[in-house]
Amino acid sequence: MTADRDELHAWVDGRLDGERLRRFEQRLDADPALRAEAQAWRSQTEALKGLARDVLDEPLPERLTAAAQGIAPGRRTANAPGREAAASADAVRRARDPRLWLAAATLAALAWTAGWISHARFAPPGASLARTAPPEFVRDAVAAHVVYAPEVRHPVEVAATQHEHLVQWLSKRLGAPLTVPSLDARGWSLVGGRLLPGADGARAQFMYQDASGARLTLYVADAGGLSGDTAFRFDSDGRIAAFYWIDGRFGYTLSAQTDRATLLALAEEVYRQLTRASPAPA
Repeated sequence: MTADRDELHAWVDGRLDGERLRRFEQRLDADPALRAEAQAWRSQTEALKGLARDVLDEPLPERLTAAAQGIAPGRRTANAPGREAAASADAVRRARDPRLWLAAATLAALAWTAGWISHARFAPPGASLARTAPPEFVRDAVAAHVVYAPEVRHPVEVAATQHEHLVQWLSKRLGAPLTVPSLDARGWSLVGGRLLPGADGARAQFMYQDASGARLTLYVADAGGLSGDTAFRFDSDGRIAAFYWIDGRFGYTLSAQTDRATLLALAEEVYRQLTRASPAPA
């Protein structure tokens, strides 16, 4: 199984060639489920690569070039244009060095983690909804929202017009009956859904849209060892807001680019409908 996953991710990253590539693509042709998972991973990878491409292509700001050269503001002289040009070019080369970008990304990740830890350590007693970093499935849910919510031509794999097929298909892949909440009364109509890969198996994303074209996604994932923690929790990166909770086997994440109060009302409605649809305990 590990070898299979290694092959899959090598294909997604473009690291397969020759005979290995030919054999793996034969497997994709023969296995629709594997093909769907591989294409989902590749689409997500390409979309994430594109998020910052415009920023990377921007020219380096002059003040950063000066800082890299160790030149204080106002100290640039007119009698050494050749030396400044050479130093500036060297600074740009250093700034484009992928090792520096990797270091910056690592520092950003550390800063994000430190922010969560400090929030958990120093937040007032009333701030109980966000004491700890969200589970992995929440991070994956928000990433999937960022990737697929802007899609115009292919936001979902199965449209809402095939509602019965959509529910049966995703229920089968996740190994349990799923319910798709209706949010029409709240102004959000179902667009459809898609199958997504996860570290612990298949996951589902249902997408909704309001009259303005804004998108809302409900992400369903196996909660694993987190099962039993049913409290609502809130997470936001300043742009995408998410409420998440765990009910029985599954973890649910509702994500949208909206305010907390609006999203909470929608999350409560989703939770009510999912609870009503759940079979009564024996």
